[in-house]
Amino acid sequence: MFAIPEQFSNATKANFESQFALYSSLTAKAFESIEKLVELNLTAAKATLEESSIATKQLLSAKDPQEFFSLTAAQAQPTAEKAMSYSRQLAAIATGTQAEFSKAAEFQIAETNRKVISLVDEVSKNAPAGSENVVAVIKASIGNANAGYEQLTKTAKQAKEAMETNVNAAVSQFTQAAQNVAARTTKR
Repeated sequence: MFAIPEQFSNATKANFESQFALYSSLTAKAFESIEKLVELNLTAAKATLEESSIATKQLLSAKDPQEFFSLTAAQAQPTAEKAMSYSRQLAAIATGTQAEFSKAAEFQIAETNRKVISLVDEVSKNAPAGSENVVAVIKASIGNANAGYEQLTKTAKQAKEAMETNVNAAVSQFTQAAQNVAARTTKR
């Protein structure tokens, strides 16, 4: 008679432990991503400061306005390329983090579903006669929830892919525009 409450208690405890492990893992991944982001920003800031100092010295040493504008134009394209590189690295960090979070969530949901189905099967063995319909409804509900989650996951992946495609297209367009501006400025 006490088997069913004990089964639920054990299942609840296992689920809590699993959730805690997931949150710990996600927290570790978040900190790793933050570390990467901080390192990227520090590197970019240091490089920008050094390059700005060098560029300022070059611009101040210009002998006439034409040389000044030539130096300015020459610096435009490398600056745009560095900005694109930074954007790509930032996007890679964000995409990697999102992929890790998605993978962990998918694993957790699959594991939880497996445990719930196992629990329902175990409880249904000890269920009183006549409760077969209730067990069938519960199993159908779990199946429907799983199907809904799978559809949501597919839609989210498609949205992520579309967003990545749009970001890459925007970066390419910006790079092309920056190169065109730099080329026009150099010709003058």
